[in-house]
Amino acid sequence: MVDIYGTLGPKCSDKETLVQMFDAGMTGVRLNLSHVTLHHAAAQIETLHAAAAQCGKTAQLLIDMQGPELRIGILTAPFALAEGEETILGDGGIPVPQLVFPVLTDEQQILLDDGKILLEVISHEKERALARVIRGGVLQSRKSIALPGAAIYPPTMTEVDRKNISIASRYGVTAVMQPFVCTRQDLETVRTALNASGGSAIRLFAKIENLEGVSNLEELIPASDEIVIARGDLGNAMPLWELPRVQKSISAKCRQAKKPFMVVTQMLASMEHKAVPTRAEVSDIFNAVCDGAASVMVTGETAVGDYPVEVIRYLANTVREAETYLFRI
Repeated sequence: MVDIYGTLGPKCSDKETLVQMFDAGMTGVRLNLSHVTLHHAAAQIETLHAAAAQCGKTAQLLIDMQGPELRIGILTAPFALAEGEETILGDGGIPVPQLVFPVLTDEQQILLDDGKILLEVISHEKERALARVIRGGVLQSRKSIALPGAAIYPPTMTEVDRKNISIASRYGVTAVMQPFVCTRQDLETVRTALNASGGSAIRLFAKIENLEGVSNLEELIPASDEIVIARGDLGNAMPLWELPRVQKSISAKCRQAKKPFMVVTQMLASMEHKAVPTRAEVSDIFNAVCDGAASVMVTGETAVGDYPVEVIRYLANTVREAETYLFRI
């Protein structure tokens, strides 16, 4: 059976909602640790396990690590970036990691907030850059920043990641999702930390989110317990029309190696604010299962969306329909 994952967040942190989500078919949840720690999420996790127990289930708990993903710093307040205007990165402007500046070049594209905002560098200095807004939007603190094609190699794990891993077993974590995996060494680093903290039974999921991860997939498959086709940042790393082909290629290689894989990102994105999904979305879920996905996941749809229970119901029912179809052919 295909696993059905939601994501914990303010719209699904109460026991009643979680019980309904489990009853609708959810088998586990993702906890995004980009902004919180396991310790700070203790109450949410306790409620999760209680809700699962009430439904006669044991919840699978996936923690999504900070990992090597780059993020901007803290802003005094969200602010709008309008198309065509110029903005500053670094001193006096948007706070960005220092390791960004050495790799900047004129006309380098910069993606903010999972690609919702697009900048292009006009000029750059040692700790400051001027950029033009190509695609605007409202920017908030701690949103992602990516530089397509730039060679940036932050550490595999942050200090916060290591602290979370050290207590993962205590909170019933069943799997760790490692972001932006590029090499087998990335996974071995995380596995070593898990083993040293009594987490040898915790599964390790490798998120494929950049072209290097795609290129090195063959070495990542044996070092992971499951491959995650994370289409958000992966879609930022290439023209979007190439993404379906890459997803199909990863799926095929995982099937060939008999390695479980997950498909995630915008599976039911329209349901953040609508009670019914689009036909394209349910078709996407159906096709992912037909391609062999072992699990599917929604993120903002349940974490901050208006219809978390309905999201899981549509996700689970579409998955079951695909499983029935596969059984009959």
